[in-house]
Amino acid sequence: MKKLVLAVVTAVAVLGAALIPSGAPVEAASAGFGSAVSAIKQPSWQTNSSVNALAVAGNTVYAGGLFTRIRQPGKPAGQGEMARTYIAAFDRTTGAPTGFAPKLNGAVWSIATSPDGKWVVIGGDFTTVNGIKRNRIAMFSVSTGRMVAAWDPSVSSRVRAITISNAAVFFGGSFGLVDNVGRNRLAAVRLIYGDLLPWNPNANDDVYAIDMADNLSRVFVGGPFSRLNNKDHYSLAMVNISSGATYSMPAAAAIPKPTATCTTRVKDIDTLGNKVFVANGGDGRGCYDGVLAADATTGQLLWQNKCLGATEAIKAIGNWVYKGSHAHDCSSSGAFPEGTGTHYLLVESGIDGKIGPWFPNTDADPNSSTQVGPLAFASGGNDLWVGGDFLNVNGKIQQGLTRFTNALGGAAPSTPKAPALSSTVANQVSVSFKDGYDLDNLTLTYNVFRGATNISSQKRTTYFWEPRKTITVVDTGVKSGQTVSYHIEIHDGRNLRKGPAFSVKVR
Repeated sequence: MKKLVLAVVTAVAVLGAALIPSGAPVEAASAGFGSAVSAIKQPSWQTNSSVNALAVAGNTVYAGGLFTRIRQPGKPAGQGEMARTYIAAFDRTTGAPTGFAPKLNGAVWSIATSPDGKWVVIGGDFTTVNGIKRNRIAMFSVSTGRMVAAWDPSVSSRVRAITISNAAVFFGGSFGLVDNVGRNRLAAVRLIYGDLLPWNPNANDDVYAIDMADNLSRVFVGGPFSRLNNKDHYSLAMVNISSGATYSMPAAAAIPKPTATCTTRVKDIDTLGNKVFVANGGDGRGCYDGVLAADATTGQLLWQNKCLGATEAIKAIGNWVYKGSHAHDCSSSGAFPEGTGTHYLLVESGIDGKIGPWFPNTDADPNSSTQVGPLAFASGGNDLWVGGDFLNVNGKIQQGLTRFTNALGGAAPSTPKAPALSSTVANQVSVSFKDGYDLDNLTLTYNVFRGATNISSQKRTTYFWEPRKTITVVDTGVKSGQTVSYHIEIHDGRNLRKGPAFSVKVR
């Protein structure tokens, strides 16, 4: 369930409906980028190990994970650091840390904030917070940063996923007991008092993901389980918020059941409006790793993207769905084929799942326990916070945590080279040049100048993973014996790149 999706973001997203592969994209030229946020990394502090979970309340971003220290933007490990044990909070506007610094004795795997923005609940492996017993789940006041003393459910094992309604906290993981009462991997407690509720869907295996419908009518859960309420529900289910009974969810049939060569499971769930978006990761060559969208009321499948490379995190903003994955082959969706590298950050259309115009990138720490790159997303509506096990973002040092915003500008197109010129026919010059690319736009304008005169302007849809294509323009506005100079300019609607000039004598 996502709140604070600002009108400006929705407007940008509607304008930015650039999709692959059919037709010329329509993009938000005034902003300089095509989706809800730019591919330009904004300053934020870093962590010394993985960020597993993120959540937003007002102007504060909460991050939890395996880290024990945070450090200033751009600094290498060991420089400009301060202690934060598994949990930290940051200013959404500046990316700087707040004073929120509880001391935990174990990792955080999940974070959620209440719909009214007053409370933040964390879950994980910890058993103490600031030296006080807290078995794997704890609540804090957003306004004071203090742990809520009287709120103390006791969970027997890891809490992996949390979502919050107006009245209750729903959570999933690998536990079997809550307050010494049987609760197999799914449970709910009252928001204000923390006492255990009857809600008990009874999953037969771990729960990795949980989210609330935006209208607070039902809960969506995902993971490697195969049964809920003693009925077959493989990896994805839609559950009644009061009784814990499971609804029919036809979209779940799009997730293949395990075979000898493929096991796939839901890794993340995100809801927006009347849609629920579901991310999967699979083991086995060619196993389903993609994202699907379903109607949040009927459970009917709306679309499915089958990019290969497990999807670990998703976030819906306006008409876009951002995904953190180690995607390496999206040819089934009309995008990049195998052999173009790993695309850790992508965006898909929330309307039909096609890959859209947003191509920043991270890496994955080869020495981490996960080694997959992005692991968690959060948004306040006009930004996207990304957490994971990465060491670099867009080729520069930025470990564990980064952010992207809708600040005007966006990435600039690649700078064109000097054109190739020839004059083999009297009174004309042939001007040839390679197309370029932009990391957050697909449609670019290519202008050919003779001196200060624009002799050609054309729009082309280009993708950075494709081989560069040659464009040729024939200039017939010259006369024999002239020496004329040409250069190329590429424009994305806001940012312009001008290439060097080259001259030729006209035949």
